[in-house]
Amino acid sequence: MDLYGELAWRGLVYDATEGAREALSRGPLTGYVGFDPTAASLHVGSLLPIMALAHMQRHGHVPLALVGGGTGLIGDPSGKTVERQLLTPEQVQANAEGIRRQLARFLDFERGANRARLVNNADWLTMLGAIDFMRDVGKHFTVNAMLARESVKRRIESEEGISYTEFSYTLLQAYDYLVLHDRFACTLQMGGSDQWGNITAGMDLIRRVRGARAHGLVLPLITTAAGAKFGKTEAGTVWLDPQSTKPYEFYQFWLNADDRDAVKYLKFFTFLTADRIAEIERASVEAPEKRHAQRELAREVTRTVHGEAAARDAEAATETLFSGDLTRMSAGELLRVFADVPSKVVPHAAEGWRLTSLLTDVGLTSSNSEATRLIRSGGIYVNERRIADEKERLSADQAIEGQLFVIRKGKRENLLVRIERG
Repeated sequence: MDLYGELAWRGLVYDATEGAREALSRGPLTGYVGFDPTAASLHVGSLLPIMALAHMQRHGHVPLALVGGGTGLIGDPSGKTVERQLLTPEQVQANAEGIRRQLARFLDFERGANRARLVNNADWLTMLGAIDFMRDVGKHFTVNAMLARESVKRRIESEEGISYTEFSYTLLQAYDYLVLHDRFACTLQMGGSDQWGNITAGMDLIRRVRGARAHGLVLPLITTAAGAKFGKTEAGTVWLDPQSTKPYEFYQFWLNADDRDAVKYLKFFTFLTADRIAEIERASVEAPEKRHAQRELAREVTRTVHGEAAARDAEAATETLFSGDLTRMSAGELLRVFADVPSKVVPHAAEGWRLTSLLTDVGLTSSNSEATRLIRSGGIYVNERRIADEKERLSADQAIEGQLFVIRKGKRENLLVRIERG
């Protein structure tokens, strides 16, 4: 199977320019994906283009990861309703270094004729003079065509409008493609489907300036089966950096995938073969309560992003929380197994804690009334004991070794509450 076939059966091809499939089947080529350095970490929404680059390398092609150190100073208006705050060059550089470390989990930057390269468009965009840019690039684009772009039209019609800064973004990304074509013989750009206009602008610039043919391939934008934005939870964005999103929380994100999404995500976000995924799908249909697809998904993605040990620890913590006997474990064992489980510290109170107030104080509920409703509906467990009385008080004597409460809200949300003694 060639790269296009690999991406297609996984559902990763939303659209491609004419001739892209033939170009990929003829032999190794160089392709790139751009990453926006607005933060020091990528998030799970970035995984789809990362996987596309990884599949490229596995099929013998040369992947380029472009960090937008230059365009990151401007901001892409695609999919945005307001202009983003501009970053300093120092912030962009620090963020780019964090992104490279995360990409190294997926791409081999060290070995082979098709080793991956990380490039930063600040290297050429910050050296570009305004007059040169308008003469050599701007003259190849009509304002009419730029105004017709959907992302620009939406912003023009909005109350905020669009600045000249963001209006110029398409030209800058097109110039990136031209530079990569000249320096690395790059003939393929990939990205989300919202990048189609930017990609085709680059192809057109290469055709006009170099008389050469380049290609584009765009990936689907993901929403969950429930219609929610992918990669967002009640706690916020799910990051690839373990300091921003702990491996246990990362594992839980995938484990909690909707049954309707789990198999699709196995195709999107793992390197498992079609036969293996079909096997998991059959097992999931036969025994949906065992959540085979979600468990495999959580294990594989966590292992790829955070390593074997982190995946093993997250899986062990999950198994202990949902099927083990917590009361038989020592406080030390719990702290070790649940090192990445969200935790809160409360000061020791001789009179104990009213549970409704404790749930609110540690952030599991937004108010005492919500805590009361949860308890009445049977949705709160303390050290595996379902609490039935909303007037319940906890004492330090009920804590594991007088130190820990493991509180579960609903089916899956757990919090480790540690008692701090003076």
